[in-house]
Amino acid sequence: MKKILISNVEIVTDGPAYKKKYIGITGNTISYIGIKKPKGYEDAYQIDGTGKLAAAGMVNAHTHIAMCLLRSYADDMALMDWLQNKVWPAEAGLQKGDCYVGTQLGILEMLKSGTTAYADMYFFMDETAQASQEAGIRACLSRGLMGDKYDKADERLKENVQLYKDWNGKDDGLITVMLGPHAPYTCGKEYLKLLVDTAGELGCQLHMHLAETEQEVKDCVKNFGATPIKYADSLGILDRGCLIAHGVWVTDEEMEIMAAKKARVAHNPQSNLKLASGIAPVEKMLAKGITVGLGTDGATSNNNLDMLEEARLTAMLHKAVTYDPLCIPAATAWDMATYQGAKCLGYDKLGKLEKGWLADIVLYDMNKPHWYPRNNRLSLLVYAANAGDADTAIINGKVVMEKGEVKSLDAEKIYYEADRVAKRLTGK
Repeated sequence: MKKILISNVEIVTDGPAYKKKYIGITGNTISYIGIKKPKGYEDAYQIDGTGKLAAAGMVNAHTHIAMCLLRSYADDMALMDWLQNKVWPAEAGLQKGDCYVGTQLGILEMLKSGTTAYADMYFFMDETAQASQEAGIRACLSRGLMGDKYDKADERLKENVQLYKDWNGKDDGLITVMLGPHAPYTCGKEYLKLLVDTAGELGCQLHMHLAETEQEVKDCVKNFGATPIKYADSLGILDRGCLIAHGVWVTDEEMEIMAAKKARVAHNPQSNLKLASGIAPVEKMLAKGITVGLGTDGATSNNNLDMLEEARLTAMLHKAVTYDPLCIPAATAWDMATYQGAKCLGYDKLGKLEKGWLADIVLYDMNKPHWYPRNNRLSLLVYAANAGDADTAIINGKVVMEKGEVKSLDAEKIYYEADRVAKRLTGK
């Protein structure tokens, strides 16, 4: 079984001690952490961690990765105007192979910024799965589902079911699959019931946009007599296991329901601010025991996939809206970006550097001005670090990036292909 030994590396912790340590990896698992060089790793792949800070890889709990192809194409617009008049018309032009290119671009960006796992909802998901497998990244995938029971929705659902059968648990468990109902305003009631039944038959969970905007809540109450969370709960969506994207407009009563049903939330602060959707009551969700991870959303509404930005914004934004400087400290924001995000994707032992946990690890280069003086490494990581500091990435015990170079991806070719596809989609 292959082994890796990281030497002389500092490890991010909640405490004040930052002694240089060794991290041993056996197979896909962290097998040793300590200050003494371990025995049994003489033939291991050696990584010198001098000047580096080791941390768990970040988890992007909600994105539409291939939307990188439409980055900065439709900015400064309201959500429905943005969707109906710009995004959906452009997406109608997607052809076979386009999402493979967009996914490669997004994976390259995520790996080079310290993200080692992501949850995605989009189209042509076989291409997303294939690109993810080739890159060696951890991915939880769902086919975006829209419509009513008797239109093209049936075809989309068949694609999602086949995606589950073909890819769930594949690549040593790196790829998992959920069903992906888009939102209450794009899925008919009978169709949502069908999805709940299908999820039950497959034994899979659901990933769905809920309570993203105030207008969505108003329309849902008008059309279905209930808010999005209560509506989804009445249909059994929360009972199947649900990853809620956004959850901005939720009440205390709804949060009690979410906590009781163990619904998880992907908080997307940057996208929510850019689209003026609002600010989710994250501090209340956490207080009620709801699992809250962080996501970037798609690069069309962000406009990047930089999870360090999301962690920093989460820590700062909620301090401002609650007028409480103790709200969402750096440790909590980092936990949301890693461990809580991993729980959103359905993992138990992922998102922390602990013996026996899955070996998804990122080394950050601290030999830069913004890392000095090193009063508190965790605070530096959340409040001062930037995406370019990610130096090495290990996923499931395999080195996928070293010294800033992603081993499995040809960056120049990806840039060329992404430009070519984007020009066709946007007409620019």
